[in-house]
Amino acid sequence: MSGLEITLTGADFLWPGGPGPGPLTIRDGRIADTPAPRRVDLAGFLVLPGMVDAHGDGFEHHLAPRRGALTEPALGLPAAEAELAASGITTAMLAQFVSWEGGMRGPEFAARMLAALDRARDTLATDLRVQLRLETMFLDAYPALEEMVARHRIGYVVFNDHVPHAALAAGKRPPRLTGQALKAGRSPEAHLALLRHLHGNAAGVPAALDALAARLIAQGVRLGSHDDSTAAERRAAHARGAHISEFPESVAAAEAAREMGCAVVMGAPNLVRGGSHKGNAGAREMVAAGLVTALASDYHPPSLARAAFALVDAGLCDLAAAWRLVSRGPARMLGLEDRGALRPGLRADLTVIEPATRRVAATISGGRVSYLAGEAAARFLG
Repeated sequence: MSGLEITLTGADFLWPGGPGPGPLTIRDGRIADTPAPRRVDLAGFLVLPGMVDAHGDGFEHHLAPRRGALTEPALGLPAAEAELAASGITTAMLAQFVSWEGGMRGPEFAARMLAALDRARDTLATDLRVQLRLETMFLDAYPALEEMVARHRIGYVVFNDHVPHAALAAGKRPPRLTGQALKAGRSPEAHLALLRHLHGNAAGVPAALDALAARLIAQGVRLGSHDDSTAAERRAAHARGAHISEFPESVAAAEAAREMGCAVVMGAPNLVRGGSHKGNAGAREMVAAGLVTALASDYHPPSLARAAFALVDAGLCDLAAAWRLVSRGPARMLGLEDRGALRPGLRADLTVIEPATRRVAATISGGRVSYLAGEAAARFLG
């Protein structure tokens, strides 16, 4: 897929030093400092650094449009990319479970998805990467996870624990058991037996997880933890090398993360809707307190751009600071120093916005057009 060689003019550009006029030239997939012969006038549009989505599992809806209807991953990945591109996202970290939950969250499906993405990657404009989300009580999956990390050069692993320990310790039937069992293709009885087995692993998990974390870090893998509920949980995760805190459930956990120099990721849907759908700490209050490193799409890619503008509308920060949370902030957190800003030499990753509607008009990833619509399409094609 060939890239653009073009100079954009007329728009308002969000440069590293703040908003200002152009021009901006794209050549060989990067932002160049000398103009190209072809020029496109984008007067009336806003050109921003392409968004870097640090965590998204919305792609699951494209790979399994109905419960139990698992498609071949290769069929769903282009549709997932299309949604991301239409949302202005140029780099996306697909959050793939390696979980006891089974189905498309089980290790077997994860291996299929990774293989399909490897085959499809060169045909996609958006830079799709994978974060593996390991359920820590699932000790039997540790070897499979390590094999996938090595085979597919995974650079980011996050630790989760969604086993309902409190209910199991009390001898109670966990909530939503039947629905989870059906989703996993198990009987409720078999699912309950599995949960009890996983709960019984708890004593041996810390040592096994410490050893796994050490091996992954030795390979250069970044580690994170998901849903830290307390400062103590965050400190424990930090001690084993997990220096990214995804969606901390309390301000105290986020504060502990920042005190230790860790990155904090919060969900854009949480910020847009004004709070967590589970009643946890709100992303908006955490941004206001200066605790957030990056916003992520979580389950809804269109929320990422909306969240940045919501921060501006609320008066919590200007557009440059808000947009850093969806571009440069997550890029640096993930070690992607070649993107996240409009600067010569960096990847030509751009999100073009109609200011009046704040709709994405065009998305360019690595100098390749991944989305183009409306008046912006007429300008490029005319």
